[in-house]
Amino acid sequence: MNRMSALDAMFLHAEDGTTHLHIGSCAVFAGKAPSMDELTALISSKLHLVHRFRQKVRQVPGGVGRPVWVDDSDFDLGYHVRHSALPPRADAQDLDNLMGRLMSQELDRNRPLWEMWLVEGLPRKRWALISKVHHCMVDGVSGTDLMTAILDATPDAQISPAPAWTPDPEPSDGRLLLDAVTGLVLAPGRLAASVARGASTPSKALRQLTDTFAGLGSFGRRITAPSVPLSIEGAIGSHRRWAVARCTLAEPKAIRQVFGGSVNDVVLTAITAAFRELLVQRGDVVDHATISSLVPVSVRSADDHTHNNQVSLMIAELPVGIADPLERLRAVTAGLAELKRSNQATAGVAAFDLADMLPPALFAAGVRAAMSIMRRTQQRTINTVTTNVFGPSYPLFALGRKMVDYLPFVPLSPGVRVGVAILSYNGRMAFGITGDYDSAPDVQTMAEGIEAAIAELSELARTEASSG
Repeated sequence: MNRMSALDAMFLHAEDGTTHLHIGSCAVFAGKAPSMDELTALISSKLHLVHRFRQKVRQVPGGVGRPVWVDDSDFDLGYHVRHSALPPRADAQDLDNLMGRLMSQELDRNRPLWEMWLVEGLPRKRWALISKVHHCMVDGVSGTDLMTAILDATPDAQISPAPAWTPDPEPSDGRLLLDAVTGLVLAPGRLAASVARGASTPSKALRQLTDTFAGLGSFGRRITAPSVPLSIEGAIGSHRRWAVARCTLAEPKAIRQVFGGSVNDVVLTAITAAFRELLVQRGDVVDHATISSLVPVSVRSADDHTHNNQVSLMIAELPVGIADPLERLRAVTAGLAELKRSNQATAGVAAFDLADMLPPALFAAGVRAAMSIMRRTQQRTINTVTTNVFGPSYPLFALGRKMVDYLPFVPLSPGVRVGVAILSYNGRMAFGITGDYDSAPDVQTMAEGIEAAIAELSELARTEASSG
């Protein structure tokens, strides 16, 4: 029995039938699709590496404690591993459409919160493995760790016999209540111990406190800044669209070598350019406009491979009002440099640490109330979400078939009609664009805009390098 952190529980409490809080991916493989028996045997042989896949969520009676993970004594792998196929003579759009439909359905709360779909019939004699995992289980980094655990690093790896597994007995309601009450009783002691640790190194504690207040101030200024109304903000429904843009990892690296900044600066500049193109095509007035993007930031140590959320949050300003590509890149680079100095990430960590100390019922009610307010008021503080995860830099294989594409999916929330996830894999980068089905039917425009922006900056970098 493992109790969720406040951050993990937040993703569970915030889901409401319209806001779906699972993350996902579409892994495309070369070669003939395996049979369902072969794929099920592969996943079965790896489940001992991802124990959370055989656990389900139990709520503590009365909400006295945060939800807990318990072994599912009725675990049925056949329920979680499913099969689909694209229509005859399918094209890439058919896969995008299927991805959007699958991601529009929430996971069954009575079972382990994940699904995988074997999809046959892709163009060029390929097949796909679509994964959907609830955000309360994983963040972007641990999600890619899961895929790395299930797949193989060599094409000739053999399927090992699945180790025997005996689920731990499921706790009774009384046991859950006792554990939750014990946690509440011990909470003041944990807080006191934390304060004592800070007092033992007062200079460090003072610096952390100063950084936290600075980050909160920066965060507050961002969320209260006036903004121009834009068509990408507003109410969302329960259905999703999805599109993909691609480039090589070498392209943004070459751009940053010429013009400075980081790979992340370059990809966010390309996303900014794509949003500008989308808004212009819709007839929005973009002069002097900016888009506020929620940017999750991993705070996970390099050797931490646990399956939970270890992220903080920042708000970046994407200057869609700037038409010139190099001026736009300079503005994004400067803005992100200032954002890193703002200590918003530090403030986010402190906020979630504080949330861990709150009574779980109060925290759950607060999350649900906040989501309800955002739906009713159609919040305009956050316009989009952009998340960037560096995946494996080496090829992965499933049953001897090479994974040639690794494509991400990011969920949406009230007021956010379009979001972008960036994922690198084996020398390539993929941009998964999620759109609300009704209010963002033009997500393909975003995909084309990202690829065009990368190509434009690449050409400018080549010209600059040759002239220098």
